[in-house]
Amino acid sequence: MMNRFDGNSSREAKIRYLDGDFQIVLAGSYVVCAVTGKPIQVDELRYWSVARQEAYVDAAASLDAERRAGTMPAQRH
Repeated sequence: MMNRFDGNSSREAKIRYLDGDFQIVLAGSYVVCAVTGKPIQVDELRYWSVARQEAYVDAAASLDAERRAGTMPAQRH
């Protein structure tokens, strides 16, 4: 069986983000964070938005995206 990452080390993957999972539409080794622009290895992908179909490099980027989209209330001090 061929590893899903074989031969795709420098290609961006196209992914369909689902609730708690994702589906690889076009094989590749990474996706790009919608907030930071940093590449994220597919096997390290942990944060994404189903509604916006975006990937995030970490929890902070995910929270930033939620705030920008207006889906989170502003923090009170």
